[in-house]
Amino acid sequence: MNVGSAGSAPWVIGAGDPSATLEIVLQKQTVVLSWHQFVYAEGDSKQVRMAFASHDVVINGAGLDPLLSAIAARRVVSLRESVRAERFSAQAVRFINEIVVRRIESELLLAPE
Repeated sequence: MNVGSAGSAPWVIGAGDPSATLEIVLQKQTVVLSWHQFVYAEGDSKQVRMAFASHDVVINGAGLDPLLSAIAARRVVSLRESVRAERFSAQAVRFINEIVVRRIESELLLAPE
């Protein structure tokens, strides 16, 4: 496995076949999503948005642009919010300061009787 940056990396990229799941480690919980439900991703060095069939994920930080190609190949195994000290380190070129995971609520449309 490769890491996204030196030291305590904010993401882990698998070296072999695409991963079956994506683990998102938040400050108070962990969410595991299936790559089979991945729809698309977009972003730049400061923000990456990912859409799954059941969840939307927004990643805010710095140095995130290399993450997009790994997402496209479904090789990201884990994402982790950086702790405060990592964000303010002089060596922190890549960090994730916030990950927002939002469940998509499906609305069932019922036909009138």
